Amino acid sequence: MFYRENGQFKTSYRDDQQIFPIRQDRIFMALLLAAAFIAVPLLASDYLLRALLIPFLILSLAAVGLNILVGYCGQISLGTGAFMAVGAYAAWNFGVRIPELPLLVQFLLGGACATVVGVIFGIPSLRIRGLYLAVATLAAQFFVDWAFLRIPFFTNYSPSGSVAVPPLSMFGISLQGATARYLLVLSIVVVFTLVAKNLVRGAIGRQWMAIRDMDVAAAVIGIRPMYAKLTAFAVSSFIVGVAGALWGFLHLGSWEPLAFDLGRSFQLLFMVIIGGLGSLLGSFFGAAFIVLVPVFLTNVPHWFGLPLSVDTAAHIEHMVFGALIVFFLIAEPHGLARLWSIGKEKLRIWPFPH
Repeated sequence: MFYRENGQFKTSYRDDQQIFPIRQDRIFMALLLAAAFIAVPLLASDYLLRALLIPFLILSLAAVGLNILVGYCGQISLGTGAFMAVGAYAAWNFGVRIPELPLLVQFLLGGACATVVGVIFGIPSLRIRGLYLAVATLAAQFFVDWAFLRIPFFTNYSPSGSVAVPPLSMFGISLQGATARYLLVLSIVVVFTLVAKNLVRGAIGRQWMAIRDMDVAAAVIGIRPMYAKLTAFAVSSFIVGVAGALWGFLHLGSWEPLAFDLGRSFQLLFMVIIGGLGSLLGSFFGAAFIVLVPVFLTNVPHWFGLPLSVDTAAHIEHMVFGALIVFFLIAEPHGLARLWSIGKEKLRIWPFPH
């Protein structure tokens, strides 16, 4: 009744090709952004911002970058944590060695360094695919972990191997408060998601999807596999590198290489699979699932007054969390984004059965 397209006529290609062609979607997105930029900073507590919303947004951005590579281009990667680490350490090194650099420039330079590393480790994708490519990207994870642990230059010769960021500010505004950090992260995530959406809708996005579906046929019709695959690695690594810089600077504050270990790579891959391959919206759904479900499972025993020890509660949380992942993959292999699209389709034809 409320989600219909009746009377919404499109009289130009520009109208037909906009990101949200249905008016209700545009209104919903405008309300969502208004709530995120205005209502949440006014109503949310510091704990909610620091412990849930900021990690959710940063991991969503990293999942968007990984989804471009895995979901849109079909190149399996197990080294996403390594590219996040490169972005974080590179941004920190630029800030330490060139203190007058603006914070935003540090983030972008960290993403640029992650792009270089991603393209280098993406070169094997020109000859191998599938599990072999996954192993090649896994080598990037091991190499980066070793480099940041064993080469003291990257940690500015810190004896402990960990690094810490100084007090942050941007354009004269202090970023020590949770609200300022949340608004900065939210703004960066919105801009990068919009850029990614336009990329996957454009010519380069169609090349990525052609390579994903059948790279031999794509080469026959004139698409250059080398260009398409390496640009996918470059764009994905850049976004993931910026997400890594945000994770280190605005969420952790201080970190060591274990903050970007293999577990982080698997976590991001689970986000993309659960949320939906080839869907930027699915990246946000997957990040919400990974971040919010453990918090919910941790608090459930306390709501019912169950006296569980910390170790028992942690084991039960892992068991239930794994079972939920398996359930969602069986119930809807295309991810939570597909469930969302099915719900929208039902609303568009309701109450008619066809």
